[in-house]
Amino acid sequence: MSTAVIVGAGPGLGKAIARRFGAEGFDVALIGRTARTLEKLERDLTQEGVRAEGFVADVTDREALVKAFDAIKERFGPVEVLEYSPAPSDPAAVDAVGATDLSVAALLPQLDVYLFGGVTAVQQVLPDMIARGSGTILVSTGASSGPVVHPPFANIAAASGALRNWVLNLHAALEGTGVYAAHVAIATWIGQEGPASMPDTMSETYLDLHRSRQDAEVLYTGSGVL
Repeated sequence: MSTAVIVGAGPGLGKAIARRFGAEGFDVALIGRTARTLEKLERDLTQEGVRAEGFVADVTDREALVKAFDAIKERFGPVEVLEYSPAPSDPAAVDAVGATDLSVAALLPQLDVYLFGGVTAVQQVLPDMIARGSGTILVSTGASSGPVVHPPFANIAAASGALRNWVLNLHAALEGTGVYAAHVAIATWIGQEGPASMPDTMSETYLDLHRSRQDAEVLYTGSGVL
């Protein structure tokens, strides 16, 4: 069986992506901050027939993140799909800083979550993918990472924008290797803006990207993919 890893797994989009790939026969490894959340996800997905297992790690703790991937590869074998989408458990509690007030102090925590966490996660699977000539890397951020300008989220946008830029360059650099990387820019409040914003609907986009292996980026709005 192939293995998909969801980094930043939660009860919304992460669970839906895990369910969708699990329905295609993938084993699913879930990486998240909280053991209790992962245990519930694992239990729910297992009851739906998905072979899923949780691994606790915070993406800002790079040593713990590396250890989680080591444990996943020991448990399931090579990783075929990596989906990276860390997000705060409470979006309303995000300490957003506007463009005119941006400081290094406000930016560094976001760089830890987005750029440094993303690079760490990808590098745990990318060398093996290149060596065997197959694999998919899908990275999700809010659309303020580039496609949409939103000055009030300047610290988040700068950090997630750096991750987006790297993924777009990675997409180009991997041409001809059999490995595919793409960015999903999410411009909708998940689960709050009608049918297209529902996690199960959104998860189809991730499977479509894995199958089509063409676009470097898609913009996902409340109406679906643009």
